[in-house]
Amino acid sequence: MEITNKAITGPLQQMPNKLSNPNPMQQVLNPTPMQPAINPTPMQQAIKINPTPMQQLLNPTPLQQMLNPTPLHQLMKPSAMQQVINPSPGQQAVNPSTGQQAVNPTPMQHELTTKINPVPLHQLIRHDRSMITMSDDNMMVKQIQATHAPDGREFDVKPLFQLVEDILNRATPGVDPLISAAQTRIETSDDRTNQASFIALLEALSFTIDRISCEIAYKSLGGGDAHATTLSIFDLLTSYSWEAKLVLTLSAFAVNYGEFWLLAQIYSTNQLAKSMAILKQVPIILEHSGQLKPRFDALNNLIRAMVAITRCIIEFKELPSMYISQDVPALATAMTHIPTAVYWTIRSVVACATQITTLTSMGHEYWTSATNEAWELSTMAHKINSILDLLKKQLTLCYQYIDDKWNAETFQMLLNLFESIHIDNMKILRALISPKDDVQPLLEGSTKRRVNIDVLRRKNVLLLISGLSISHDELSILEQIYNESRVHGTRMESQYEVVWIPVVDRSVMWTDAMQDRFETLQATMPWYSVYTPTLIDKAVIRFIKEVWHFRNKPILVVLDPQGRVVSPNAIHMMWIWGSTAFPFTSLREEALWKEETWRLELLVDGIDPTVLNWVKEGKFIYLYGGTDMEWIRKFTTTARAVASAARIPLEMVYVGKSNKREQVRKCITSITTDNLSYCWQDLTMVWFFWTRLESMLFSKIQLGRGDDDDSMLREIKKLLSYDKEGGWAVLSKGSFVFVNGHSSTVLPTFTEYNLWKDDVPPKGFDIACMDFHSKLHSDSQPCCRFEFPSEVGRIPEKIRCPECLQIMEKYVTFGCCHDENAISALY
Repeated sequence: MEITNKAITGPLQQMPNKLSNPNPMQQVLNPTPMQPAINPTPMQQAIKINPTPMQQLLNPTPLQQMLNPTPLHQLMKPSAMQQVINPSPGQQAVNPSTGQQAVNPTPMQHELTTKINPVPLHQLIRHDRSMITMSDDNMMVKQIQATHAPDGREFDVKPLFQLVEDILNRATPGVDPLISAAQTRIETSDDRTNQASFIALLEALSFTIDRISCEIAYKSLGGGDAHATTLSIFDLLTSYSWEAKLVLTLSAFAVNYGEFWLLAQIYSTNQLAKSMAILKQVPIILEHSGQLKPRFDALNNLIRAMVAITRCIIEFKELPSMYISQDVPALATAMTHIPTAVYWTIRSVVACATQITTLTSMGHEYWTSATNEAWELSTMAHKINSILDLLKKQLTLCYQYIDDKWNAETFQMLLNLFESIHIDNMKILRALISPKDDVQPLLEGSTKRRVNIDVLRRKNVLLLISGLSISHDELSILEQIYNESRVHGTRMESQYEVVWIPVVDRSVMWTDAMQDRFETLQATMPWYSVYTPTLIDKAVIRFIKEVWHFRNKPILVVLDPQGRVVSPNAIHMMWIWGSTAFPFTSLREEALWKEETWRLELLVDGIDPTVLNWVKEGKFIYLYGGTDMEWIRKFTTTARAVASAARIPLEMVYVGKSNKREQVRKCITSITTDNLSYCWQDLTMVWFFWTRLESMLFSKIQLGRGDDDDSMLREIKKLLSYDKEGGWAVLSKGSFVFVNGHSSTVLPTFTEYNLWKDDVPPKGFDIACMDFHSKLHSDSQPCCRFEFPSEVGRIPEKIRCPECLQIMEKYVTFGCCHDENAISALY
C-alpha cells in the first residue's frame, strides 16, 4: 500500500487511495481495520499524547477520527462512556460509577444512539401491537386521568381543527399514483386564518404545538415505547380539555405531515422546495410509490379515522348545556369513553409520525424491507373506528334527546303564541313558516320570485297544508276557485292569500324524486308557497298534526289579519261554496248551512252548468252511480220507458263512484257508446262531486253537528253509504229531490210502475214515485256503512245511521245493518 509523504492540507489528503472520499460519519461508524500507521505532525502528536477522553469520544476533530480510528478490540469492548452513549442492543445504559441505569440521557446522547444503532421500525410498532392486544384499558384510563387537570381556561377548538382538517385533507394523497399534480382548488368559504381572533389564538398556542411536535419527532426514532411517548404528550397537555388535547396534537402532526406532502406537490416547480425535498429524500420516495402504496393506504385510513373521531368529540363539547346535562345516560356513557378515545387517537398520531419520520430519515429501502407496518396501522385504525362507532351512536342519542326537548319547548311556545293577542299576523306566520329567520321564505306564485313574509302582513291567510301526495284534481279545483276570486279584485271575496305549507316526513331520506315532485307541485301553484320543506320545523309539524289534526289529506287553516285561527279547516267550505264562503270563518260556515236545503243544486253546484240549466227548466233529472253495468243498463232503459209512458221530460247523469277510478272510466265509455245517458267525461268532475259530498259530512262534523237530527245531513249520509253498497239514484224535479235511494229499491220502483201509475195524475209523477219508493224502502233497508280513511284528520267518535238512526258500530269502518250485532257489515 502506497503512502504519500506530501504535507497534509486537508483531511481527505490523508486517506489511502482505496478509501477515497469517505463520509466522516462512515469513518466513525466503520473505521478501516487494516488502516496503516501514519507519521503524525507535531500538532497531531500533541493531540494524541494528551487527549481528553470526553473530547475523544464526544467531540473528536475530523483529523483525529481519520488518524486515530478506534481499534477493533475497543469497539468490541466499549468504554464506560461508550456504554452510556451506545449501549448494545437489548442492553440498558448504565452509569459506570454507580452501576445504576441512566434514566435521562441527553438529547445529543440519544441522537448518537439513534444514528449509530437505529431501532427497526417494526420493533417500534411491535410494541404497539402488544399494547393494543394486551393492555388493560381501565389501567390506561387511570394513568391518563391522573394527568388530566384542566385549569378552566378553554378556547374554541373548532377553527384550529378546521385548519388542521384542511391540511390533512389536502396533504393526504391519492396513492395510486402517489405522484399527482398540486391541487389548484381554491375554496371561497370563510377563511378563518384571516380573522384577528384566530391569529391571536394561534400565537398563544404555537409554543405548545411546537413542543408537541418536537416531543413526537424526538422520540419517533429513539426506540421508546409508544405508550410512554403518548403519556409524555398528556403530561405536556395537562391543563387542557380532552378535545383541546386532541386538536393540539393533531396540529403538531399536521405541521410535519403537511410539510412533507407540500414538498411532494410543489418540488418540481419550485427550486427552494426542490432543494428541501432532496434533503428529505422526497423524489426517491415518490419513485418507489408503487412499493409504498399499501403503507400509505393504511396511513391515510388511520389519519381519516383520527380526524373523524376528533370531529365527533368536538361535537360532544358543542352540545347545548341548556338542553342536555351530564347525567343524561347517552352523554354520560360517551364521557366515560372519551378519555380512551383521546388516548388511542394521540397514540395513533405517534404511530403516524413515526412512519413519516422513518421514511424521510432512513429512506425507502428501510420502509420496503419492513412488512408488518401496514397491518399494524390498519389495526390501530380498526380500534379507533370501533370507538368512533360507539361514540357516534351515543351522539345520535344525544341529538335525539336535544331535538325532543327543543321540539317540546317550541311546541309549547306555539301553543302560547296562538293563545295570545297580537296586533298583526307576523309573529304567528314567522313561527310557523320561518322559525330560522329566513329572509325570504316564500315563493311568489305568478313570478316565481322569493319574497319576504311581510307580503302577508294584516291579510287573511289561508294555509294550504298538505304532503307531496296532494292530487292533481285537488290542485286544479283549488286553482279554479282561486283564479275566479281574483277576477273581481275589488270584491271582498278576493281579499285573502293562500300559502302552501308542504309537510314531509323528516324520518324519510329526501330523494331526488321527492325534490322533483315538490318542484313540480310548486310550479303549478298560482299562490304563495314555502320555498323549501326544510323551513318547516319539526315542532311546527307536530303542532299541525296534533292541534289542527292534519294527517295526509289537505287542510286549509284560516288565519285572520291578527293571526287568530278562525277556521281549523276551511277546505270543506271551499269545496262546497268556493269563494262565496269568504272570509272562511266557522261563523260563516254555520251561516251558509242555515241558508241551505236538500236540493239538487247543493249536489252539483259549480260542477256542470248543463245540469243547472236543466234545473232551471224544471226537468226531471236523475243522478245515478255505481259500476255494475248490468244494473246501469236496466235502470236507464226502464227509467226512459217510464218517463215516456208518463210523458215527463227526463235527463239522466252518470256520476260514477267515489273510488275505483278505472272502473268508472270503463263505465263512462260503455254508457257513451250505447247512448244510455249523459256522462261527465272529465273524471275530475266525478272526483269533485264526491269530494264535495264528503266535505258536506266533514263540515257538519267539524261544526259539531255531525250527529244531530238533521234531515239534510241524513240524506247526505245515505248517498255516501249507498256508494259503498252498489248502485243508487237521486231523482229530482228541478231543484226538488223526491227520491234518494239504493239500487235495490230504485229499480223495482220503475219496474213496478203499473202499481202506482194511477197515482200520477192526482199526485203528480214526483210525489207518486216518492210514496211508492218509501213503501219499498221501509220493507227492505240496505245496510249502511261509512269509511273514514286514516289520513282524514277529524274522525267522529260516533255516528248515527241515516236509515234507522241507531248509533253505528265502529270497526275499521263504520257499519250498520240495523241490528246491534251487525257483524255482516264488516268487509
